[in-house]
Amino acid sequence: MIAALLLAVVLISLIPSDAWFIRTIDLVREPLTYLAALLLIVALFVGSRWRWATVAVLALTIGLNVWRLWPYSALAPTQIALAEAPQAVGEARCFSAMSVNVKVKNKDYGAVIDQVQRYDPDLLFLMETDQAWINALQPVLANYGHVQTHPQPEAFGLAFATRLPVLKSNVVENTYRDTPTLYATVQPEGSAPIEFIGLHPKPPLPEWNTEMRDENIVNAGTQTPDRLPHAFVMGDFNDVPWSRTTTEFREAGDWRDPRIGRGTFATFPADLLLLGWPLDQIMVKGGLQVTSFEILPDNSSDHRAVLASFCGPA
Repeated sequence: MIAALLLAVVLISLIPSDAWFIRTIDLVREPLTYLAALLLIVALFVGSRWRWATVAVLALTIGLNVWRLWPYSALAPTQIALAEAPQAVGEARCFSAMSVNVKVKNKDYGAVIDQVQRYDPDLLFLMETDQAWINALQPVLANYGHVQTHPQPEAFGLAFATRLPVLKSNVVENTYRDTPTLYATVQPEGSAPIEFIGLHPKPPLPEWNTEMRDENIVNAGTQTPDRLPHAFVMGDFNDVPWSRTTTEFREAGDWRDPRIGRGTFATFPADLLLLGWPLDQIMVKGGLQVTSFEILPDNSSDHRAVLASFCGPA
């Protein structure tokens, strides 16, 4: 019965629909695979006339999920070769960037502040920042030459700060009025200009189907203001990289994902990453090189922060 239910859920997830309850299944595809694998092992040792039928159903469930997850397996070929770190040391065109979903209802400001100060990124993108968070983050934001804040009382405020030279920076409402996207053009010393996109669309929830979220994600990657060849995107997509939407974002915008061939790098929920999923994305395009990237330790939010190092094209 459970095996048949799992297979039905996975088959429903393949329906090309914007309904929130269908799209949510994609988010938990990885933990569903683990559950099916565990049940398959149990079924092999439980004497029942339905044993082999159960094993076959669970194997099919696992196979369908693995088909979708495969690019984000460590067994798959990588899409990006990480540049050697020694080449980046001391080069002005190389920089670090960090994205943090702080969780608007989280009041442990100090844990987030301590983490940002510890890693001291050259570019910082913060999500779910209301005015209370903006006020609390002033000791951090004061360390940056360029700061742009867009607080929201709910969960879709943002803050952008960088010590890189900024050619332009703008907050755009691509779809929903209250889910802004940050576009900035930065130019590290010795590098060509680079566009940065900070993105945080709405999640699939009972009151929100994904049509507008999907449009926001795809538009963000294909309609950048300056149409520059070199760019990177970070943020909480409220979507997983193997979904049809984020796959379309990647393919339509010619983005490359450093996680392909290396693993899923789950970021949510922060305290249960072994069963979590990767809602926070990082991708690059053009001549921008990635030298390293990592998911950071718990910082009191429900998301883990993402830190990456880049080298811009000369």
